[in-house]
Amino acid sequence: MTEVQVLEVSLAETRALRQAVLRPHQTVDEMAADEPAGSFAIGAFDGEALIAVGLVGADGEPGAWRVRGMATAPHARGKGAGAAVLDALVTHAIANGATRVWCNARTPARSLYERAGLRAVSEEFEIPEIGPHFAMEWKIGSAR
Repeated sequence: MTEVQVLEVSLAETRALRQAVLRPHQTVDEMAADEPAGSFAIGAFDGEALIAVGLVGADGEPGAWRVRGMATAPHARGKGAGAAVLDALVTHAIANGATRVWCNARTPARSLYERAGLRAVSEEFEIPEIGPHFAMEWKIGSAR
């Protein structure tokens, strides 16, 4: 893998990877119907190949921004692409007034979010057809 390049992408550009990794039980159109309006998307590229994606947008109380749709191609995991996407999403949220960044993290990805400074704020819970998760957050101004 060459050096990863992280860029803003359209929601449409993220859908195939997100569907394949996160929601294989849905069609791309079904998954797209659940996208919050106004989401900001980031992609990590290895050359021309899109290898990791994620979304962020205001969600919840004023100042709360939610990271969602984080997906990394299986062959690219553990090489920093997901962490680079997550960092770019958090940076975007902060630049746009976030005071809290949160997500529902899949249990196997919990350590990715912890390395980025988010902390579990719930017990493990199950999302039907998707799997076990933890609610995680980082309050801006607290140690990251």
